[in-house]
Amino acid sequence: MTAFQTKAAVDWLLSAAPDAAACRRQWERGPHGMVLLPAGALWDVLILPGGLGHPTLDVLSRCAGRSGPVLAGSGGERLGFFVPPGTASRWLGTGVRAVGRGTWIVVPHPGRAAGVVRWLVRPDGSGTLNDPGLLELAMHEAVVGEGRRGGE
Repeated sequence: MTAFQTKAAVDWLLSAAPDAAACRRQWERGPHGMVLLPAGALWDVLILPGGLGHPTLDVLSRCAGRSGPVLAGSGGERLGFFVPPGTASRWLGTGVRAVGRGTWIVVPHPGRAAGVVRWLVRPDGSGTLNDPGLLELAMHEAVVGEGRRGGE
């Protein structure tokens, strides 16, 4: 990621913060390089268990070329796909946690080394998000693909 892309990604993420300057300081000075940002304004997040999230990201990457931002947390046990705001209030899915308005997520700096929470797909600063319909199709394909591999 170039310095320009990192700056664009930082600016885009901080545009969701209630106090962008305070978040920037926390990213720069905090020992873990993470901040809490509110979901629901610029994005919602669909959190998938790693066993579904990783193959879903593989399918999404093959189909879309590049997905929107995706976080991994807890050693890859959970993946968070950034989707358009409002998706969380409409999402129905077993085992998928939908995070939207009124909730906060831990967000690492997009230009720093990985920590407990890390970017699998960093934001590009343009506001590109994962398409919920395509994400749902990728999830279905991932489940079908896992079933095929398990039965071979």
